[in-house]
Amino acid sequence: MRISENVSLRSYNSFGIAGQARFFASFRSTDELKELLENPPLPELPYMILGGGSNILFVRNFFEGLLLKNEIKGIQVVREDDQYVYVKAGAGENWHGFVMDCIRNDRAGLENLSLIPGNVGASPMQNIGAYGVEIKDCFHELEAYHLKDHATVTFNSADCQFGYRESVFKRQYKGQFAILSVTYRLSKHPQFNTSYGAIEEELKHMGVKDLSIKAISQAVINIRSSKLPNPAEIGNAGSFFKNPTVTAEKYAALKEAFPHIVAYPTANDAYKLAAGWMIEQCGWKGFREGDAGVHARQALVLVNYGNATGDEIYRLSQRVLDSVHEKFGVELEREVNIV
Repeated sequence: MRISENVSLRSYNSFGIAGQARFFASFRSTDELKELLENPPLPELPYMILGGGSNILFVRNFFEGLLLKNEIKGIQVVREDDQYVYVKAGAGENWHGFVMDCIRNDRAGLENLSLIPGNVGASPMQNIGAYGVEIKDCFHELEAYHLKDHATVTFNSADCQFGYRESVFKRQYKGQFAILSVTYRLSKHPQFNTSYGAIEEELKHMGVKDLSIKAISQAVINIRSSKLPNPAEIGNAGSFFKNPTVTAEKYAALKEAFPHIVAYPTANDAYKLAAGWMIEQCGWKGFREGDAGVHARQALVLVNYGNATGDEIYRLSQRVLDSVHEKFGVELEREVNIV
């Protein structure tokens, strides 16, 4: 375990934003994390836990503190019954790699979440979701380390207070815990979810006759690969904005003014609007200024074409927010964490 000084952050965030951390270290166990926190290189030094770096935008050129990268690995079955297998994964495991491990072992529930960038530890923090599935649907529990009290705490689903791309770790517990592991309840008898997006169309294109979690996963991979830029090629953090939810009354007014608006009914007589559609209608799709831009195939995705700063990406996102509010009267929220 080694603490490095003045470390470049470019390779530690999927946006590829340049910058530096005053101090940097990785930890592979709870004991290593505890030691780093109890023996910092400087007293009263601020610190931050970093996972896969796929949902973060560094807007400061220099982090004056200790950046701690979570590299806790391991995948194990902790129990099973006739219906479910409970699988525990270290927070530092690559998310897509973990999903592929589930599929190889015929454990159903996460196949619609294939190819989402990032690590396992971020999955409950963000309540990640795609193609009609969210983490909360198969979440069992997680272990997290309280950074001040130095205690390991177990959270069940109710404790996490999951919402749309939200959890208690993004609200009242923000910055207070490091997630150590996550346990998922995965099914031995899959219930296929293919009604969302273009999954059924892609399955037909693939010539799939016998539906399986492997086929659904591959369909999702194909769709995501065709629409979303690979962070290894173009810096990005996936969807930068959340899809906003509005009342039925607000939706009716929008529908009258914009007949082609894209929306989906949700619970409580509300509607979720397609933020990407609204951003595109405001003329941002394919926009580029310097190395900061909006992706040409998916307006929800902001990109770094090479040497954009975090501040340039952030200011572009604010211009997008302002224009959507001006045109539609709808407030968008950033999904990406701003640091």
